[in-house]
Amino acid sequence: MLTIDVSSVTDERGLHAVLAQALHFPGFYGMNWAAFWDAITGLVQIPDHLCFVGWNHLNNRAPRGATMLRQALDRYQQQYRPQFLAEYT
Repeated sequence: MLTIDVSSVTDERGLHAVLAQALHFPGFYGMNWAAFWDAITGLVQIPDHLCFVGWNHLNNRAPRGATMLRQALDRYQQQYRPQFLAEYT
């Protein structure tokens, strides 16, 4: 399990920066949701279990980012890895 602390994120750009660092995205990562999808489906192998700490803060400060992240990870699970688990605490 990989824990990703999103409690200090205040906007989508900051969320992408946290995700890029935690998931070891390449330096050319585009910092947008299309690039996030490309990264998790073809550039890096993400762990089977992600736990996002500070989710309520993220949802309050960057609600669109929180929604987009959750939708992308749900889609990833459905299309590629049924065993994948994401927790939002």
